Amino acid sequence: MVDRKNSLSESIEDYIEQLYLDDLIDNRGVRITDLAEAMNVSKASANDAVKRLKKLGFVEHEKYRQIYLTPKGKEKGAQIYDRHKTITRFINEILGVDQEIAEQDACSIEHILSEETFLCMKDLVNKL
Repeated sequence: MVDRKNSLSESIEDYIEQLYLDDLIDNRGVRITDLAEAMNVSKASANDAVKRLKKLGFVEHEKYRQIYLTPKGKEKGAQIYDRHKTITRFINEILGVDQEIAEQDACSIEHILSEETFLCMKDLVNKL
């Protein structure tokens, strides 16, 4: 079983991944409004998540300003995104599942898959 005691919630991981993707596209920070829209949540929910991320050291954010990932946040975002991409490729390219379904399934699986299983998947995908 996956040790979730010291891990982040699925929701927090999703926020980190979204901020990481936004940072890759445009390194100018992310507005709460844009984050809420991307996550399909209210601005209040996004704001609460950003406060938690700031407390955990993943983002820098001042009220009414852009949100920026810290180095710790960028590292975690890269890890989460790597899991997502790898699992998506495994489901799509090895199992032959449609890309859109593979993306949806990867989004759910990435949070619960053990590190051991993930590394085996990654090894197999990298051999393609």
